Amino acid sequence: MPKRRTKSSSRGKSGQKPGNRKRSKPVRRRKGLGSLVLFWPFDLFHALIRPLPGVIRLPLRLVGDLGILALYLLVPLALFYHARAREFDLAKVAEMPERSVVLDRRGAELGRIHGEKRDIIRYADISQYFLQAILAREDERFFSHGGVDWIGFGRATLRNVKDRDMTQGASTITMQLARNTYPLHAPWLSFNHTLQELDRKLLELAVSYRIEANYAKEEILQHYVNRIFWGHSIRGIEEASRTYFEKHAKDLSLSESALLAGIVRGPNAFSPFRDFDGAREERDSTLQRMIDSGAITEAEAAQARAEEITIRPEWRRVFHDSWAMDAVRRELERILEEESIEFGGLQITTTIDKLLQDKAEEALDKHLRSFERAAGYPHQTRSQWNSLPEEERGRPEYLQGSVVVIENLTGAIVATVGGRDADESKFNRATQAKRQIGSTFKPFVYLAAFDKGLRPDTYISDDPIRRGEVRGAGGWSPQNSDGSFTGLQPAEYGLIRSRNTMSVRVGEIAGIDHVQDVAHSVGFENELNRDPTAYLGTLDASPTELASAYTVFPNRGVRYRPYLIAEIRDRDGNKLYPPGDTPAMAYEATRSGSSWTVSRILRKVMERGTGASVRRLGFHKPCAGKTGTTNDYRDAWFAGYTSSLTGVVWVGLDTPKRTIYRGYGSVLSLPVWAEVMKIADRLGYVAEGLDSQLSFIDCRLCRSSGKRATAGCEDAGEAYNDSVPVDLVPAESDLCPVHPARARAVEEHGSPPKAKPIGEAGAAPPAAVPVDEASPPRAVPVD
Repeated sequence: MPKRRTKSSSRGKSGQKPGNRKRSKPVRRRKGLGSLVLFWPFDLFHALIRPLPGVIRLPLRLVGDLGILALYLLVPLALFYHARAREFDLAKVAEMPERSVVLDRRGAELGRIHGEKRDIIRYADISQYFLQAILAREDERFFSHGGVDWIGFGRATLRNVKDRDMTQGASTITMQLARNTYPLHAPWLSFNHTLQELDRKLLELAVSYRIEANYAKEEILQHYVNRIFWGHSIRGIEEASRTYFEKHAKDLSLSESALLAGIVRGPNAFSPFRDFDGAREERDSTLQRMIDSGAITEAEAAQARAEEITIRPEWRRVFHDSWAMDAVRRELERILEEESIEFGGLQITTTIDKLLQDKAEEALDKHLRSFERAAGYPHQTRSQWNSLPEEERGRPEYLQGSVVVIENLTGAIVATVGGRDADESKFNRATQAKRQIGSTFKPFVYLAAFDKGLRPDTYISDDPIRRGEVRGAGGWSPQNSDGSFTGLQPAEYGLIRSRNTMSVRVGEIAGIDHVQDVAHSVGFENELNRDPTAYLGTLDASPTELASAYTVFPNRGVRYRPYLIAEIRDRDGNKLYPPGDTPAMAYEATRSGSSWTVSRILRKVMERGTGASVRRLGFHKPCAGKTGTTNDYRDAWFAGYTSSLTGVVWVGLDTPKRTIYRGYGSVLSLPVWAEVMKIADRLGYVAEGLDSQLSFIDCRLCRSSGKRATAGCEDAGEAYNDSVPVDLVPAESDLCPVHPARARAVEEHGSPPKAKPIGEAGAAPPAAVPVDEASPPRAVPVD
């Protein structure tokens, strides 16, 4: 039987007809927590625009999603560069390598050394014209942006796209300051220059925002203009203003300000020293920009364009070296190393007097030129050397000289001249040249002998030196400069007239060991020759050494260490050197009585000795000194002093040889000394009397021995009264060994031989008086 269909076979499971079933809603999957956190900006944006019509919603969603996606990329990038920007010390923005300024004792600038050629100044010390000009030229909206000018950035981007080249940079002043302050290039990206430059630019933006957050706008502008490079190694507005216009930055006119602002973009190419017309065009371009920005009016610009541009003349563009600065460099390096002071940005006050320094240099060159102009002058002249092509000049071989002037009561070096021109020769003869000092050493020989009891009126023989008379002399017998011998003379005569034979005998009294001790004590560095020639000045020394040594005479035996740097301060005015009030250091170098005794004789040298021509040269103030000339006129010296200053002048050739015939110290050197001292006296270094404040005791002495006079000295007519400095007074028992104090009987057929003074033929040295047993009994001193 066929099966019966059931009625429910055509219905659905729900019991409804197919045509009556409703559509079921799709079931949404719930987002995970990670998606919500990561994509919530998209969800929020979509929710906000959902009510909008589709025609608006769809394009807005496209743009918005791209913007949000850009933020997803920029935020991590910004955080990355912000973190890198924080590594830079913002204090460095205000720190710039600055040259140290060197001042003389009067506050006049001598020069600048170390660091970059820059002088840091404050915002208030900058011309407002220049500030307006640099803003119009470099960053018109500087005071309205926060470090990055996005308007300018957009404009520069459009321009670059249009030109298909990177012609516009859109860097603000803050961005330039960041770039000029910090090393922003990443070494780890050096494999790709484009990528490295992009990284630098992004880091520059981040650093700029940090600078803006930490400095006021005026401070940023101040640091920026102090860092600008203006060509020719010039950095900073003050140095640029002084170099190009010889004035301070605060005194710049509108025309000058516009020119300096205009050449910033090409400082070497548009330098007014190299391309004056190009610099003027940059000035005019800057003036137009100032008009466009509203900083100035058309009338002000027209007046500025009509203004004549006066720049530093060509002959003053070469910055000449100086002997004072050379000496300062050498001294400063020693002090900075010892005191652990950093180079740059210092204010260094020296002991130099620029007025006297300049006149000393001028006097030396003028005097030596007078000899070079003489007919038959045998050497190269300075004019001849200068006339040679530069590549053929070589080392100068013309006559050279040196001048050193020291303040007696401080040791301060007031002037130091190391040659005729510091640009033509870098060899500083004031400190580096070690030459035989000749007869200028004799005062120290006499000083040593006065320590041993010699007195100025003690008789010394001026006869030729005999073989065996002087220890270590052998057959050596020096001549006197005039070729004569004058017999017995007072000891001071030997120094006044610079007698060689007498000086050797005086040195023999002192002894070479004591003369060496005196030389070291007064500051000479080299050792003496261990033979009698040392008494005549074979010692090698520099003019500075000799000048310092001579200060013991006006100072009654006290020597102050010579120094050149009086004070060092940092850029904030904090004192860095010396630790105390003054760098002067004094010590007693010799016995005051001996130094005063020599000084009294050296005054006579200037009155009737080898320095007597000083009066004819026009210097009539109280002074003392000594000339010196070495063999064959190779070196000419004069060392002398007033109550205020001690000065030394040396003249010679760098390769030792005869200068001129009869080129004595009184001819070549003394005239320069006299001229310098005349100028010094007018500058306030007053030359007063050289009287001493020492105490003296009147003594009865013997002219033959310098000892206490005995009855025998009285009988021989050799006794005299002498005022002796207290520290040189001979003991009561220190009697004359030459003349008898009490006589013994003599034979009827003879009489005691007459005693002979020191150095006379047949005379015995004062230390021992031998008795010839073959002679009649003679008087001998007794206690």
